[in-house]
Amino acid sequence: MPELSDVHNEFIRAEIEEFILDENEQRHIVQMYAKISPQMQDIAATIIDGDNHLSDELTKKALDGGVEAIQIMDNGLIAGMAIVGIKFRENFIFVPEVLACARAMKAGMAHIEPILSAAGIEPIGKVIMGTVKGDLHDIGKNLCIMMLRGAGFEVIDLSVDVSPEMFIEAFEQNSATVIGMSALLTTTMPNMGVTIEAFIDEGLRDDVRFMVGGAPVTPEFAEDMGADAYGANAVECVEVAKRLAGETQTATA
Repeated sequence: MPELSDVHNEFIRAEIEEFILDENEQRHIVQMYAKISPQMQDIAATIIDGDNHLSDELTKKALDGGVEAIQIMDNGLIAGMAIVGIKFRENFIFVPEVLACARAMKAGMAHIEPILSAAGIEPIGKVIMGTVKGDLHDIGKNLCIMMLRGAGFEVIDLSVDVSPEMFIEAFEQNSATVIGMSALLTTTMPNMGVTIEAFIDEGLRDDVRFMVGGAPVTPEFAEDMGADAYGANAVECVEVAKRLAGETQTATA
């Protein structure tokens, strides 16, 4: 059984020891990092530390040294985000810190995504994301998008103030299996339900899964609006999207 001392990177060892308090979760993270090369651990550390310049530099250096893009993504960038996600979930860090980590991941992914696309590697799913009609807030949505892309999803970002018609048009053009809707204002939250009703009216509801989130949104509200799932934060958003994408793949198999 790997021990904490088997994790090469000193910064990551300290992060695991200080912030991952659940014994089972710590054991899992240690096992994961013990299998990762020192070079990939160094890249992961740039994500945890929110250092986008160093993430850019080390990712490019690894690619130039012959490391496969998918290995860098999985064992470097996503591995770093695993610890960021736990820290965010447990309230050790907050949105500004997570945004810095997401920027670091984006800097690395800027080198990775073109290579994966050229190699024809299929995304694990396609998600449409947008802030609902009347709402111009997008920080939470953008954070979710960064996390989704880092997890291997293709994301179509409709930005803010997205009408039901715009969601329907994007769905028909992109054949996405999951739609994510965000709202920060209590006055715009009902537009989530309006959007879902529009899909019902067009006979499209059975072809897509809806996930919703935002500061004032609750699981009870999501259920009342007819959504398939609720995510409390960007970490949950990824897990919810994976589950919903799996459900749609099973339904169409």
